[in-house]
Amino acid sequence: MHLRVNPPRQLPPQDMTALDAQEQRAQRVTWGVGAVAGVVLVALVCLLCTRALF
Repeated sequence: MHLRVNPPRQLPPQDMTALDAQEQRAQRVTWGVGAVAGVVLVALVCLLCTRALF
């Protein structure tokens, strides 16, 4: 018994300009979150160092 497999469907067209814009926005959000995390970590290290010295 042989089964016939349906041919693959056609994918919808992609809007490359919109995809690039969304990727840029996502990259800005990622850099922003990383910057905030870095500032918090530097502040915590400074706080811990001052507690250790005094």
